[in-house]
Amino acid sequence: MELFDRLWENYISLNPEAKRIHDLFIEEGEKIVNDHIAFRTLDDPKIDIDILAKPFIEMGYVPKGNYYFKDKKLIAKHYEIEGDELSPRIFISKLELSKFSTFLQNTVISLIEKIPSDITNDEPLILKGNLWGKPSYETYNRLRQESEYAAWLYVYGFCPNHFTISVNFLKKFPEIVQVNEFVKSKGFLINSSGGEIKGTPADLLEQSSTMASLQEIEFIEGRYIIPSTYYEFAKRYLDSNGHIYGGFVEKSADKIFESTDYYQK
Repeated sequence: MELFDRLWENYISLNPEAKRIHDLFIEEGEKIVNDHIAFRTLDDPKIDIDILAKPFIEMGYVPKGNYYFKDKKLIAKHYEIEGDELSPRIFISKLELSKFSTFLQNTVISLIEKIPSDITNDEPLILKGNLWGKPSYETYNRLRQESEYAAWLYVYGFCPNHFTISVNFLKKFPEIVQVNEFVKSKGFLINSSGGEIKGTPADLLEQSSTMASLQEIEFIEGRYIIPSTYYEFAKRYLDSNGHIYGGFVEKSADKIFESTDYYQK
């Protein structure tokens, strides 16, 4: 679909490593099926989860799960096209602004005020990227002290935070541990927060991810290298009714979020 093609192009423009990983699996004879795409936003009516979800709702997606991340002060929802295993799930999270410092709240409010009220009239918000202009490296670092999530959103805005390879459809690498070893053997870093594999078969979902690709970004103060987006891998298991589990596990997703935390090679 055109929207998914555009989202993929936006994503790999920020993360060329993801395209290389994708192509490495293709070279191994694998078929790549996307398990889910994730987006980030803020709890403001102009840019709330429902606004980001609108183009997917129009495509037939329905809300399926609600999630809460107390420590990171995040709320999330996921959406699916019921009965369609080949259409990626959509996972959208938002930051609870009221639970942060005056500095973070004021900074974010100033960004939101720069977004035109008719911003989604021509195309979906998820394709818009940074709508508030060149970021400040000082502000980025101050935001990071409270929320790596807020700092990332401040720089990148509205775009895919990650795509996800469904391990269920891989033939040569049917287990997450095999995927991780293959990716690491090609020189990519795996997020080890909470262990390289998040979740267990008992949770009905196992996940892992690369650390976000490092990209040089132009800030007001100059050019600095910071994390951008990452590639995730997910294996799902059958529930008690014999259906593939379609939801997400909060304790695992909490650690997956940290794939965009600041780091240096």
